[in-house]
This record gives sequence, C-alpha cells and structure tokens, in this order.
Amino acid sequence: MGGAWRRAKVALGLNLCVYVPKTLDDDDEGVLSGGGVAGRFSDAVTGESDYRALMPTTPTPTSSGLRLSKSGSRSSKRTCAICLGIMKAGQGHAIFTAECSHTFHFHCIASNVKHGNQVCPVCRAKWKEIPFQISSSSGEPHHGRSRANPLNWSHDDSYFNLLRRLPRVNSNRQNRLTPLFHSSEPNAFDDDEPLDFKSDTARNAQQGSIKTLDIKIYPEFSVLPKSASEDNFAVLVHLKAPHASTRTVPGRGFQSNNLSASQTSRAPVDLVTVLDISGSMAGTKLALLKRAMGFVIQNLGPSDRLSVIAFSSTARRLFHLRRMSESGRQQALQAVNSLVSSGGTNIAEGLRKGAKVLEERKEKKPVCSIILLSDGQDTYTVSSAGSATPGKQPDYRSLVPSSIKDCSGSTHQIPVHAFGFGVDHDSASMHSISETSGGTFSFIEAEGVIQEAFAQCIGGLLSVVVRELRVTVECVHSGVHLSPIKSGSYTSQVTDDGRKGFIDVGNLYADEERDFLVSVNVPIVSLEEVVLLNVACAYRDPVSNEVVNLEGEEVRIQRPECVASSTMSIEVDRERNRVRAIEAMAEARTVAEQGLLSEAVSILEARRRLLSESLAGRSGDRLCLALDAELKEMQERMASRQRYEASGRAYVLSGLSSHSWQRATARGDSTNSASLVHSYQTPSMVDMVNRSQILCPSAWRPTPPIRPTKSFLAPPEPR
Repeated sequence: MGGAWRRAKVALGLNLCVYVPKTLDDDDEGVLSGGGVAGRFSDAVTGESDYRALMPTTPTPTSSGLRLSKSGSRSSKRTCAICLGIMKAGQGHAIFTAECSHTFHFHCIASNVKHGNQVCPVCRAKWKEIPFQISSSSGEPHHGRSRANPLNWSHDDSYFNLLRRLPRVNSNRQNRLTPLFHSSEPNAFDDDEPLDFKSDTARNAQQGSIKTLDIKIYPEFSVLPKSASEDNFAVLVHLKAPHASTRTVPGRGFQSNNLSASQTSRAPVDLVTVLDISGSMAGTKLALLKRAMGFVIQNLGPSDRLSVIAFSSTARRLFHLRRMSESGRQQALQAVNSLVSSGGTNIAEGLRKGAKVLEERKEKKPVCSIILLSDGQDTYTVSSAGSATPGKQPDYRSLVPSSIKDCSGSTHQIPVHAFGFGVDHDSASMHSISETSGGTFSFIEAEGVIQEAFAQCIGGLLSVVVRELRVTVECVHSGVHLSPIKSGSYTSQVTDDGRKGFIDVGNLYADEERDFLVSVNVPIVSLEEVVLLNVACAYRDPVSNEVVNLEGEEVRIQRPECVASSTMSIEVDRERNRVRAIEAMAEARTVAEQGLLSEAVSILEARRRLLSESLAGRSGDRLCLALDAELKEMQERMASRQRYEASGRAYVLSGLSSHSWQRATARGDSTNSASLVHSYQTPSMVDMVNRSQILCPSAWRPTPPIRPTKSFLAPPEPR
C-alpha cells in the first residue's frame, strides 16, 4: 500500500517545488537568484519527468508529509518537503524551522506564505508565526533569515507593506492572523503588461501570402426536371478554415531557432482563467486543477497573455494580464500553486472580475477568451434548484456580466468556455453562461481528464486563423427565395423578402469546418440550367488584420425535360442527419426535465432508427456512426432519474453545445482518440491532447463509467 501511495503522489505531482528553478537563460535576466534546488526549468519538455518539474502543487488529505518522514529516505529533517532538495548547512540556502518543528528552505516556504498559505505543508498545522521576505536593499539587518525574492516580484506592493506593519505574534497567544493573500486590488484593471510591438511588427512582416478559407456548395440534387418544383430544396454550404502554418506546440521550443515560425503562424491570445477554489475543490480536485493550469501556462507563448481569477465566496485576481515570457510563466506557476480551497461558490463575481480584466486592458488583442471551471452551484446570485419557484427556471443569465451579454454577436465578443467539474456542478448554469457568451460547455466527469479537456480547448484557442467571418447568401433566379437558415447557435437572418441571408460565424480555428443547410424554393422553369444562389464570405485575417473577401460560389442545377433517376447528395443527407439528431437531443432533454425519461429515451431511439435508414447511414458514414454512438450514450444516461441528475443532463448539454457551435467539447471519453464521440476535433486540438496524454500518467486517466458503443469496427476520422 505504501508503494501505491507513493506512485499516486508522484502521478499527481504533490511534492514538487513551488519555487520554480531557473533556466540557463535566466542568468542574464536576473529573474531568480541562487541555484536551482530541484533541477533546471526547461522550455522544451521532452518527457514526463521534465513536465512534472513545472507543475504547481497542492497537498491533499492523503499526502501527509509524516508518511515521508517515516520512510527515512525523505526525512523532513534533511529534505525540504516543498522542493525535495537537501537541506544542509553551508550550501547557501537559509533554513526555516516552523513552530511545529518542520524545516524548509526559507525561499520555498516564504514563497508559499506570500500567497496566503499559512499552514505547514507537512502536518497542516496552522502557524502563528509566519516567515516573510524583506527587501535586501533595506537598511534592516537580516540575520540570515531572508533571501532575495526568487521571482523578483516588487517588494513595495501592498502585500509586503501589510506584512511590515504586522506586529510579531507571541507563540503563546491564540489569536489568528487575517489571511494576507487578500491584498487590495486596483480600482481599474488597466495594468496589463504591454505588448511587444517589435515582435508584432516582425510577425506581420514575415507573414507570407494569406491562406484563404475554402468554400464548397452541395445542392440536394444536381438535376431536377423542368416541370418539377420544390418548396424545401436543401443546399449545403461547407466551410473549412486554412491549415495552421506550423504544427509546433507553442509552449515547446521557445529556445529553438523556430521561435519566429511558431509565434508568427497564429494570432496571439489574451486568456483569463476563472477558477473555482471553494471548499468542495479541496484535495485531489485542486491538485489536478493546478496540474492542468500548469499545462496551460507551459503551452502559452511569449506573445500570449494570461490572468488568473480565483473565486470562492468572493473573487480575487491572482495577477494582472501578463505575457507568458520566461519570467511570466514562472510567476504564473507560483501564483497558481498558492491556491487553497475554502468558502462557497460565487461564479458571478468570478466572471465579473474576469470580464473586467479583458474590458479594462489598455492594449487589446483581437483574440481573447475566458475559461471558467467550477465543481458546484452558485450560492450567491442564483437560487438553487430546490429553492427556485416551482415550474420556473432560474435566471442563469444573471451570472454573466452585462459587458459580455451586451457584446454577444458583435466583433468584440468575449466567449466563456465553461467546464463543469465532477457530478455536483450546475450544468444548466454553465451551459447557459457559455451559450450567452458564444463559448462552449464541457463536462469533466472523470477528475483525471481535466488536463486533457483544457488541452483540447487551448489547442483551439492557440490556432485562430479566421476572425469575424460572415457568410452571405443571395438568390440569383428571380423565382427563388430563402427559408429561415438553420445555423445552430450562430446568428443568422434573412432579409429583402427572402432574397438575401447572412450567417455570422465569428472566429474559426485552424482546419475547423462549418456546415449550414440553406433551404430554398425551386420554381418550374424552361431553362436548361438554373443558378439558384450565390454564396460569398468575408473575414479578417487575425495576423495581418487584413479583410479577406472571397468571391461568391454559384449554386447551379441542371433542368432537363425529364430525369430517369437522380441521387441525393450524401453530403446534404449527412448534414440533415446531424441537424435532426440535434433536434432530437434538445427535445429529449426538454422531456427529461419534465420527468418523462421513458419518453425521452423513445425519442432518441426513434432518431437512431431513422439515422440508420438514411442514405448516409446505410453507407457507413463516420459522422452517422458517431451520432448513433452519442444518442445511445444519452439513452443510457436517461435510464433513471438518479442517473440523469448525476451525469445525463450535463452530458446532453455538452453535446448540444458541441453540435450547435460545431466545435469540440469534452464529455465522457470524447478526448480519447479511440472514442466514437470526438466530432469537430481539429489537428491542433488532437496534437495538444496527445501531448497532455503523454505527459499525464496513464494511471490517472480513469475509464469513464459509461463508454459509447464500440460495435463499429473503424473509429471515425475528425471531420
């Protein structure tokens, strides 16, 4: 059993150093002082051991340092329990002995305390006397008890000013210190780190010819008799974004010769993560969240900026919007490592501060996003399901800041990608937040896949190649008119008495595809050929900021006197199956919320039967197989009220989010390449997920309790 615990602790990275060792390049920057105590920090992560050295840590109830002391080889008397470095006199490291008698490197424990951790990392005893660092330039004697701040953070900030004013606490007194990490925040979050204009100019100069979006048009039938008319003739508009210029993982190889290539190939990102650290996140959940955040930080490039908001009963900004340069990533890792769980769940306050960071930044990047993670229900803004008025749904839109709601559909939209963690989160509110803002909702059912879910998300965010995409559909023949366009969650409208239509698609990741069914009437004509529609689009290149206008693609069909036989387009049939499957999912969910689970299951079963009888279904189409597997999974999760409440609702909502935006979300084993349910994944997402799986020990990627059917031999390929 002891060996199993040790392996578990290593897998979670629970005993790693919060004092991030410096790299060889840090000597010139003066970011850190002294030698590394746990090896060197390397940008080019080549293996699991290298990656673990970067990960922030948190103790869990089962990770007691007392067990390590008994092992002998890691005695707390000789080894720092934070960095696992040797504590020996004369090696240039100050040593701190706490009132509980455990000892640590002074810089390790002072860094911990700086962010509010006032308990012993070994025995979890609350300290009455805490270590802190003072500026080496001050005139006060240090008596060997302090070192220069390892991350070179300002010693003049409010945190240190507060510490200096605190009186020394008598160890015999029982009074408790107020947590010091709740330092005052500026009234305006306009303190974002400036952009590197020199780098941006070089990036635009090095950018070659702009790769264009690919448009393909598929009419339902390519031939229609002159004497025939159709009231609901379908035309599929298929869009595919350009490839990414490089498939290099952005966080790897910052020190390589390919720096310019890896950074100029995509638009830089401003990212804010809003993280739930309420009491329910204690233990393994918080440890896994820190590890996942470490992966995100490591894979952001020096042109990207990150800010982290932590919320429980209140919310606080851990650090301003900061470039993820060498020093920026090290500081971000240490700040994330400082998180401790306590309190309630105030999602609205967390989102308010996250939106405030992006709204009030002085320098705005065109690509920005918020990642929200929570494992519970908001207990401050929205009434719980039990206390809500019977028959009335809570107003989840009240959780979303007005600045995000007001910009919905605009070119300055701030999407919130929401992640529901575990079975106790409020999936309805998380889905509503994501839909309102233009983001996606993912359901992290198994705790161990949180990193893969984050990896898939940032794999997309770090590969934006199209911005502000708008598709225009115009009728050409005088007798043709448009019906309302089925565009999922995308805004669409039909104007000019049905003669013209628009679809606002927004941003696209590299290699992403979008399909839209446009329905028109086809009149009786005397012509041999009829041009029904003209489809064009315009978007902005995120790197050069140039507007790209693509000339229209015409939709033509032949009109002979008679037609012996005509075959429906399998592409149109496939998309029609997808749209109808989404409608069945939404209908089944509505019925399930009314308690009619057997009826909900029947709706899904009927759609599966029609799916298998369709032209695309009979041909073994990969998307149809994936849809069937997903519908079957939803049926199983609606088998009982308990099952539906625990995971069915979240699974269905995450599926609806994915299909309505045609963008990958995490649910069940959807991030697993062997799963049938992984539609909309792009190569950039797959690359990032694969990297996460390589760096994440397989023992901590548990098998979900329910897996999609594997009755088909070949797994589907990404669309």
